[in-house]
Amino acid sequence: MFQVNFSEQSMFELNKLDTRSQMILVEVISTLKQEQLDNPNEVIGRFNRGNKTYYRVRAGEFRVYFEQQNDALYAHYILHRNTFADFAFRSKLPVTKDFLIEQDDSFWKYLDSIRHKEGNDV
Repeated sequence: MFQVNFSEQSMFELNKLDTRSQMILVEVISTLKQEQLDNPNEVIGRFNRGNKTYYRVRAGEFRVYFEQQNDALYAHYILHRNTFADFAFRSKLPVTKDFLIEQDDSFWKYLDSIRHKEGNDV
């Protein structure tokens, strides 16, 4: 059983949930075993982004993206499944932490930021 630490974004998302959903989500991540992290499957995914190894675990309607830090897990992001933010993070699209925090209405803002960054103002 791992100690779990949560980022600002993941705490923000966790606090929006009802108590029962919070408990389920925390239980899913806190009961993971080292063997599961060493052998990812359909429940736990593993991928590299930059020089970090991230894991993704499904918890109901949410996906928790975390990394192992010694004997603890650090939950970077809790994202609702089937959202653009979830897809963008998994697909290694260039996203900022602010984008993931403000995921509700940021799809169009994200597209605008890419257009402005590339100088394609229309």
